[in-house]
Amino acid sequence: MNGEDKPLVDTRRRLEKKGWRIGSAEDFLGLTDEEAALVDIRLKLADGVRELRKQKRLTQEALARLLGSSQSRVAKVETADESVSLDLLVRSFLAMGATAGDLARVISESRPTHARSAG
Repeated sequence: MNGEDKPLVDTRRRLEKKGWRIGSAEDFLGLTDEEAALVDIRLKLADGVRELRKQKRLTQEALARLLGSSQSRVAKVETADESVSLDLLVRSFLAMGATAGDLARVISESRPTHARSAG
């Protein structure tokens, strides 16, 4: 362990002593591997849409016009709202000029895990 990891290890130990666990959405929600993978892909796509939209300096309204949709729907896309289909997430990417390779890169990126209470 290098010097940079020690504070993280100490923090983790302190949290675990207080009843917190470090884990994944799969652990917390009792998801199957397939369900966890789908949630992860949706979150990655939603984050990617928001990042690409900002990179291209588009407003949510401008992206909505490209999609033939509404600003409120784009807001739901960017938060991975459960009412948003994978189709709309992918179409949002493609409407901004993303390629299949761009989609693959976004999906293959790792997401951080978060601490939560065991109680």
